Formats: sequence, C-alpha cells, structure tokens
Amino acid sequence: MITTKKGVMAILTVMALTLPMAIQAEEGEKSEAWLTSLKTDTPQAGFELAIKLSRMGVKITQPDKDILFREREKYAGDGEALIHASEVVAVHFQTVAAANNYWQ
Repeated sequence: MITTKKGVMAILTVMALTLPMAIQAEEGEKSEAWLTSLKTDTPQAGFELAIKLSRMGVKITQPDKDILFREREKYAGDGEALIHASEVVAVHFQTVAAANNYWQ
C-alpha cells in the first residue's frame, strides 16, 4: 500500500498520462465519444467538466467496479488522499479554463 505523498502523486501522474490513451482505446470500442469539447458556457460548467474528467480517469484506469468501490472506502476517510484528488480536479480545471479563454 502506498502511503507517501510521492507515491500517491506518482499514481495520479500515471493516471493522468494514461488517460488519453485509455480514452482512445475505449472510443475505438464505442461509437459515441463522451468528450467532444472542452468548451463550456460558464466557469461552473467548466468545473463540473473538470470533475467528470477526473472521475472518468479513475473509471477508465480501474474498470473493475468491485475493486473501484473497495478502494474508495480506503481513501474516502484519508484527508491527504482527498486533497490529492482535489489537486487532480484543479489541474483539469486549469486545462478547461485555458480552453475557454478563462471565460472572458
């Protein structure tokens, strides 16, 4: 079990880097893409998209729902793990905000 900040960050980095490849692989299997644009009408919608990107990254990286839900119990009560999850959302939000010219 990885308990260090560096270990958690390494896992999150791997997940972030493998997300585009996983999405491409899944899109090849499915006819309908779930992410067609990073453009949103408002910052609120952009934040919601950032959360979806984060959740999809986890879902695609760990497609076994039993393992996914079992592991969620471990990090749901871990404040440091939740802060790291927030950091992933923040990185996605930065990307979405830049794609939307910061809604200006």
